[in-house]
Amino acid sequence: MFSIHELDQIDRDGALQETGEKAGVTRASLLKRAAIGGGAAIGGTAIFASVAGAASTGPSKTQDVAILNYALTLEYLEEAFYLDVLKNNVLKGDLLEFAKVAAADETAHRAFLVKALGTKAVKKPKFNFGAATQSEAKFTATSIALEDTGVSAYAGQGPRLLDKKVVAAALSIHSIEARHAAWIRQLSGVSGRKGSPAPVPFDVAKSMSQVLAVVKSTGFIVG
Repeated sequence: MFSIHELDQIDRDGALQETGEKAGVTRASLLKRAAIGGGAAIGGTAIFASVAGAASTGPSKTQDVAILNYALTLEYLEEAFYLDVLKNNVLKGDLLEFAKVAAADETAHRAFLVKALGTKAVKKPKFNFGAATQSEAKFTATSIALEDTGVSAYAGQGPRLLDKKVVAAALSIHSIEARHAAWIRQLSGVSGRKGSPAPVPFDVAKSMSQVLAVVKSTGFIVG
């Protein structure tokens, strides 16, 4: 299972922590840019969009921090999703085992990114998963969608990172997300290539705007 300790080994010289602490994107500036109207509540998708905008300046420590915050928002979402379905106690057997492992992995990813970013980490949004965590069928379909999105999101941003230590950490998380995606597809019971752990020969990376559109379309982030 993926652990914070393993990622700490990647960052032995503290490069990730330094990136999070010294880059120019501050938590306050992200929140300010994400504010809606005059003093209105800040929505999770607004913060997500703000992070995406901050990561469009070209390779730099500032962009690395923005990309890490983008990844952190996805990890917040996935962690909350798995913890919510476990709380609802609707899974059993292999699906239950998958959800427990995935929840632990996403928690480790989230904790590592928060630690790496330090005071630059964006806050956790509020979530409402509705029916997606109320049955095995809906959980399975949603999990496949989220894991596929996570894989394509990391693939899309990895080449844009400047710091090699950050690249190594992102690749470590990316491969675990891909294993999750393969595992839940295998458990889905769907026949043929569509339900295969490897449904296509080449995965297509998604841009931040494409991933943001997918996340917004779920309606899971409510504040």
